Amino acid sequence: MTPCPPMGFVSAILAESSLPEVLAEAQQLECDCVELMCWPVGKADRRYAGVTHIDVTDGNGLAEAGRMLADSPVAVSALGYYPNPLSPDTDAARTATEHIHRVIDACASLTIPVFNTFIGRNPSLSIDDNWDRCLDTWGPLVDHAEECGIRIGIENCPMLFTEDEWPGGHNLATSPAIWRRLFNDLPSPALGLNYDPSHLVWQHMDHVSPIAEFADRIVHLHAKDARIDADRLDDVGILATPLSFHTPVLPGRGAIDWSGFFQAVAAIGYEGSICVEVEDREYEATHALRIEAIRQSLDHLHSAWA
Repeated sequence: MTPCPPMGFVSAILAESSLPEVLAEAQQLECDCVELMCWPVGKADRRYAGVTHIDVTDGNGLAEAGRMLADSPVAVSALGYYPNPLSPDTDAARTATEHIHRVIDACASLTIPVFNTFIGRNPSLSIDDNWDRCLDTWGPLVDHAEECGIRIGIENCPMLFTEDEWPGGHNLATSPAIWRRLFNDLPSPALGLNYDPSHLVWQHMDHVSPIAEFADRIVHLHAKDARIDADRLDDVGILATPLSFHTPVLPGRGAIDWSGFFQAVAAIGYEGSICVEVEDREYEATHALRIEAIRQSLDHLHSAWA
């Protein structure tokens, strides 16, 4: 295959670590890159949220972060912030939208080419009933990103794991049918995908074939796997909440054939980064286990690319 793309990890798993510590860990792990979380400083409202490795609201801190990144051999694949800018809570939606704008500005300031996030959704409304608000919210953000020379990577996680999120979820952009509609209505090349195959796996969708169709829209890849409990699925059915029958796991511990997946990625000439997203609870209890999760995942992914 072609040379392996840059590989690293999503910094959310190292929530207690400072930016210098994250960069040092990434270097020790021989990572090429890291996706850095840029949530507003404050309490998280869900797992893996609320992590701030760069505070984009602090001008002095942003400048200091720029100096650290310039001195580090580890590249930054993207800045990440994953809220719900279409939340039915209008204050929360406005706060999310304003912060998205700031993170795009930070990408431009730090010469980081990609910003990763969610489109968002009002989970109580249909896709059609969300659509006008989606375009009204994202049209100006996409225009701003294009002006800044930044590409937006929308992750395809449905965000519907808990009872109150089911069945609508908090993210519209979950399937090829919706991606086509989104890119048709917001055609700017600044809008793309942060493609995570695991979210297609647990929805019982083909996680490989969309790669060719959306080749020019895939700006970043998340490497996470999913384990499906077939017996449990037979018992509760696909209308049960997703965590009733699936578990996020490290690459190599779930259903994805990473060699086959990477063959499809290589075939489109993908030039972006691949970042491990650790959401495997068996590796979350200690810092040492979280580091081992990253190491084990990267070893598996490098072997799969070879």
